[in-house]
Amino acid sequence: MAVSEQPIGIDELLERVRLGLDRVTPQEAYDIAEAGGLLVDIRYAALRERDGLIPGALVVERNELEWRLDPQGSHRAPEATGHDLRTVVICNEGYASSLAAASLRQLGLRHATDLVGGFQAWRAAGLPVTATT
Repeated sequence: MAVSEQPIGIDELLERVRLGLDRVTPQEAYDIAEAGGLLVDIRYAALRERDGLIPGALVVERNELEWRLDPQGSHRAPEATGHDLRTVVICNEGYASSLAAASLRQLGLRHATDLVGGFQAWRAAGLPVTATT
């Protein structure tokens, strides 16, 4: 951090990050997945067990996200096919996913974004959810 820069709080950081994202609604996220885009669920295990999963979503723990989605990375998931892949990051309520999507954009995933309201908005919209086993 440069000497002249003032620290910012998380609310301001989140606001700044979101200015660079084309955040999507649950229905838009569903449509992106139907068109071949990738939904990425970064919720921690206890939330997935409690609330269920979005069918077809790639589950990646937040601390592994950049390694698994970097198309050039040695630890990438097979689904991380390129920098042009439409990627929607989903957390529980749509906060951590904004920061995660911004991080993916820094890796060159220019279409990375997140779901407004997160998994809870997806479920409230009546979109598909499956129970964990």
